[in-house]
Amino acid sequence: MTLSRRDFVRLAAGTGAMAAMSQLGRMSAMAAPNGSYRAMVGIFLFGGNDGWNMVIPTDARHAAYLAARGSVGIKAPALTPLTNASYALHPAMAALRPLWDEGSLALVLNAGTLFAPLTKSTWQSRPDLRPTNLMSHADEQAHWQGLRARDVSIDGFMGRMTDRMASTATPSMISLAGSNLATIGRTSAALVLPSTGTLGRSGYSGAGNAANQAKNAAIDALANGAGYGAMTEATARDIVGAYGQATTANAIISATSAMDGYFVNPDTGAALTSDVARQLMRVARMIAARSTLGHDRQTFLVSQGGFDNHSGQVGGGNNDTGTHANLLRDLAMALAAFHRAMQSIGMGENVTAFTMSDFGRTFKGNAQNGTDHAWGSNHLVVGGNVAPGGIFGAYPDPVLGGANDISNEGRFVPAVAQEEYIGAIARWHGVSEADMPYVFPNWSTWSGGGRGPLGLFRA
Repeated sequence: MTLSRRDFVRLAAGTGAMAAMSQLGRMSAMAAPNGSYRAMVGIFLFGGNDGWNMVIPTDARHAAYLAARGSVGIKAPALTPLTNASYALHPAMAALRPLWDEGSLALVLNAGTLFAPLTKSTWQSRPDLRPTNLMSHADEQAHWQGLRARDVSIDGFMGRMTDRMASTATPSMISLAGSNLATIGRTSAALVLPSTGTLGRSGYSGAGNAANQAKNAAIDALANGAGYGAMTEATARDIVGAYGQATTANAIISATSAMDGYFVNPDTGAALTSDVARQLMRVARMIAARSTLGHDRQTFLVSQGGFDNHSGQVGGGNNDTGTHANLLRDLAMALAAFHRAMQSIGMGENVTAFTMSDFGRTFKGNAQNGTDHAWGSNHLVVGGNVAPGGIFGAYPDPVLGGANDISNEGRFVPAVAQEEYIGAIARWHGVSEADMPYVFPNWSTWSGGGRGPLGLFRA
């Protein structure tokens, strides 16, 4: 795909860690009322999360689950059961059971990258309908974030959403996950915040020796780059916006906040120290500061790494320990803490968090107590406005080589497209029907013929 100069400038500007501090520049004296404010928080689980051990059937299918999963299966007594549901969560995710009981947790089963509706049969007969480079980390991350299953993406769904919402709302887009495709728009870029520390010119103090002063003078000169070409002008705008707003961001992320008190282990009371918890704590701070910032729509990207577990995914005994258990425990505690923090400021129904990941894992465990790259997977949605007891999508036939398996190891054709999953959240967030094709380039495929956004939210 050929990039125009404009595309190149936008990509270059969007990838800098400080590229869009001007997101904090949209301020007003009056905050949006609670009824119209919305925030969506995407949590990307990098490496390919094993969703089949995150959401597990507890009915007659559990025997088939154990038979197929082999070395990584989890026995029923260890599971975290969900009231009035035929599914359970991983044993390490007990922190989320109260959210299910109160109706603030929904499950999305077997979602993944799709270019067009597929079955096992059409997968075999229509290679032109398959997403490109399936089961590749880089490509599948781009598919999830750019939502172009058979083409190259130079912008992402969060960026495009912010592009369009800027005309009718006062949005901000903030990444705690570094620079990622999801937050690159055609006219919007994200404010990138660190999960620890503050923003600033590291090593470029305005006071002190002549060398520091010379460095600052050079940066200031670059920031006055008008008239020196498109790249210089784009960089200059970002520098001015970034450093001009750093003070605002630093005040929010470094001040003492009541939000922090919710990020504790519910069993021990100890502060949560995982990186995903630190990121969500800062998201909570930015949402709590919405009155200061004057934002009525906030979009956040958060991440958790370490899910590419080809070996050592499970421990011994009941397979409820090991690398994956530790990751899911951190995720569950962080999500539960974040939701409680939002409830404490009356924003429980105005904020929705949801998971994404490269791809699912093979249903069949391998000889190293791990799993390999696959396709569809299960996901979680947390928020006070989700449909209570909501379970969406369809759990696949767990038989290896069966009706939904394109291999003999449990690589399942997704039942739910990303557009149907994320599209539901985008609509809730406030994206208009007219703007859905802009945000979701393949929207026409998933908005008719019996397909469309999941009913994730209460009417």
